[in-house]
Amino acid sequence: MPTSSALRRGLLAAALCLSFGAQADDDRASLFGDDLPAADHADAGPGIKGFVQFELARTVSSPDHWSKMRSRADLNSQGRLGDGIKWKLGVRLDYDAVYDLNDFYRQAVDNDQRSAIDLRENYLDFNAGGWDFRLGRQHVVWGEMVGLFFADVVSARDLREFILPDFDQMRTPQWAARAEYFGDDFHGELLWIPVAAYDNIGKPGSDFYPDQPTAPGGRARYLGEDRPARNLDNMNYGLRLSTLKNGWDISGFYYHSTDINATFYRTPITDPLLITYQARHDRIDQLGGALTKDFGDVVLKAEAVYTRGRRFTLLDPLDINGLARQNTVDWALGLDFTPTAATRLNLQFFQRHFFSHPADLLFDRNENGFSLLLNSTLLANWEAQALFISSLNRSDWLFRPRLSWHVERNWRWLLGADIFKGPQLGMFGRYDQQDRVYTEIRYSF
Repeated sequence: MPTSSALRRGLLAAALCLSFGAQADDDRASLFGDDLPAADHADAGPGIKGFVQFELARTVSSPDHWSKMRSRADLNSQGRLGDGIKWKLGVRLDYDAVYDLNDFYRQAVDNDQRSAIDLRENYLDFNAGGWDFRLGRQHVVWGEMVGLFFADVVSARDLREFILPDFDQMRTPQWAARAEYFGDDFHGELLWIPVAAYDNIGKPGSDFYPDQPTAPGGRARYLGEDRPARNLDNMNYGLRLSTLKNGWDISGFYYHSTDINATFYRTPITDPLLITYQARHDRIDQLGGALTKDFGDVVLKAEAVYTRGRRFTLLDPLDINGLARQNTVDWALGLDFTPTAATRLNLQFFQRHFFSHPADLLFDRNENGFSLLLNSTLLANWEAQALFISSLNRSDWLFRPRLSWHVERNWRWLLGADIFKGPQLGMFGRYDQQDRVYTEIRYSF
């Protein structure tokens, strides 16, 4: 096995999964559509809304290859069933021609990522007794940070492209029953998820599969992912409370769940050159909170989440499953600046702290990192953006420049690059063979 120091230098806490993009507000208006003008409510019919897009990407690291030729249609419709009942239906259709046009990937990866039909949000809204209810497949967004998955603990994610897609496309809806109560400056939320969705990590051999450590010259073998049984023991539930006082938006929550993140259990090692792993999901408890304060040209955002019961990788080859049960605190602090009307600058610092830190734990006691996002409108229809994410424990980073052109109101063309650098087992460096350039054309309706 690699040495303890080498692995510590080589790996950022992969469970600190980041995705950068705007998050929707979780207030009554956005939930029930009450932010629409009255005339729009009266005239709104079912209709079909959504977008269609084509994405093309080429991996330029050796061996270079076409890695995406995907066509996507994301469609939804919404309406009313009499007074007080609203509905929404949504579906996503994907086809990626790259898995038919080349033989670069394994057959299991081809089958997994070639095409898909996925249900998106499909729910009913109604109110009774002063409470608002939503039943069905829905997004539940508890996070307040700009794209950091800290307090946003409910949503599962499609991680087959790591953290590269837009946040709203990564997020996977949950089948849930949600009840909300709104007061003058108070919001209460009860959540029950009878059948949970989990992160989609793809298949071994895909570009961004979370490969696990092996000995030099060795290889890993992966058993099929062990998804929890659909029974009473694996249901998720939570409570979230929030208030607005003197401009401070403060929230707190408790969530008991089967972890959406996959934990890789190791079987006892009999051959040091062939190590067998299986992705499983731990039962965890999470207690967290968030706050936001607008100071004019600067917006302060912060989150903290205490997690009990999650397991993390050990370096000890004699350990029975290669894992240690740990309690952690993840926290993040961000500042959003608008130096000009056309420019936005976001700075964020984040950390994971391990309360009990065994000597053979793969991670440092405190795993630190930061991000910088700069966005600016260049001309009337042109927009430039650059995102940089880095560990502070080691030289391990991701740089994402991109340029977009809003051709017309409903059309967007985008050109960008994803550049990974760092140690072989780092959160970003582990994908240094996946540097890519990409383009996207989208039509929204």
